[in-house]
Amino acid sequence: MDAATAATAMVWFRKGLRVHDNPALDAARRGAARVYPVFVLDPRYLRPDPDAPSPGSARAGVARVRFLLESLDDLDSRLRRLGSRLLLLRARDDVSDAVCAALKDWNISKLYFESDTEPYALTRDKRVTDFAAASGIEVFSPVSHTLFDPAEIIEKNGGRTPLTYQSFLNIAGEPPAPVAKEYSVLPPIGDTGEYELFSVPKLEELGYGNISQEAVPPFRGGETEALKRMRESLQDKEWVAKFEKPKGDLSAFLKPATTVLSPYLKFGCLSSRYFYHCIQDVYRSTKMHTKPPVSLTGQLLWRDFFYTVSFGTPNFDHMKGNKICKQIPWRESEELFVAWRDGRTGYPWIDAIMIQVFPEKRVTTLRLSCFPFSVSSFCLHHLQLLDHVNYFGHFLGCQLRKWGWMHHLARHSVACFLTRGDLVCIIYTIAWFVLFVCNLACEV
Repeated sequence: MDAATAATAMVWFRKGLRVHDNPALDAARRGAARVYPVFVLDPRYLRPDPDAPSPGSARAGVARVRFLLESLDDLDSRLRRLGSRLLLLRARDDVSDAVCAALKDWNISKLYFESDTEPYALTRDKRVTDFAAASGIEVFSPVSHTLFDPAEIIEKNGGRTPLTYQSFLNIAGEPPAPVAKEYSVLPPIGDTGEYELFSVPKLEELGYGNISQEAVPPFRGGETEALKRMRESLQDKEWVAKFEKPKGDLSAFLKPATTVLSPYLKFGCLSSRYFYHCIQDVYRSTKMHTKPPVSLTGQLLWRDFFYTVSFGTPNFDHMKGNKICKQIPWRESEELFVAWRDGRTGYPWIDAIMIQVFPEKRVTTLRLSCFPFSVSSFCLHHLQLLDHVNYFGHFLGCQLRKWGWMHHLARHSVACFLTRGDLVCIIYTIAWFVLFVCNLACEV
């Protein structure tokens, strides 16, 4: 009996909620006789918070939670078609404790999971890998959430983080090809003993109560929807070849000016490498096409650039201790903030935009793409407010109240603070912002 025949493996899903181009899943399929696909529901992320600025948890709006649940449901369906299923566990407090307990109780000999460079994930994953090492469990953690491995990019740059887009491109080159292998069956799941395995919960089962239909976004989560949207977008080869940011009708709604694939990339329902290479296939069939940074592939490269900078910059999610963040002595004024929030600044353009936020006040649901940038710039440049809790609670809460996604210009507003000191100094800054708004610097 060889090692693969005797091995039992766990594939620990976090992001990377897909079957296609999933190196961790593919390696487990080839390296073990039994494979346990696992996702652990994280109370830190999912527990409802009555004090949150909009319906949801302290770290995610309700639309984002819904998108995750839909993605898990779709992943389970796709795994079942391959003769497997998603084993859903609930953590009482710490996800790493639940994973380590399952590794021990199920006698797992190999652990596979997608690498994650975010600070919370690095801490969580180290606890699990330390346990695995002490228990003699092999660990395979490939990079597949981004086009490139941020650590390799920094190493190629002499140990320095590239701080400009062009320097990043000069180092990066072409990304690795996606896993091309398609398969029709996965190894069976082993014995789960007396473990309580959950089905994917509904929002109401998590304690969110009744959510109005108006709050349901038009973008359903999951790999199936991601691949469908990608293929529909890439069918228009002329549009793909001529895609150029920031050109385009940014107020378009029925047919958006972008692919609307950012949330699917964030949750890993769509592989960025697969998407990149599919775009390249379209380019090869056209005579001319736009180039980075404005092209469609250029947007994916922007995404990787910022992942690399965030990974290589200590305290990237804070102002203090962040060497690339301007240190600004912000002031606080509750009176000015309330005037801005309620549309009473005396500046008609700003007040008209803010009134659009409130359903009971607005005369139309149209919000131009420049609105978020205008109101945030006014609050921060003109009023110079620091009120981080009120500002971001209100701004994100209102933007996320209906559908849960924010226009990319609003994201740029926050990113500008981190790099040029233009915006408000908030305690959580970009790490907290990304938890709500789906995906950093990528509106494709």
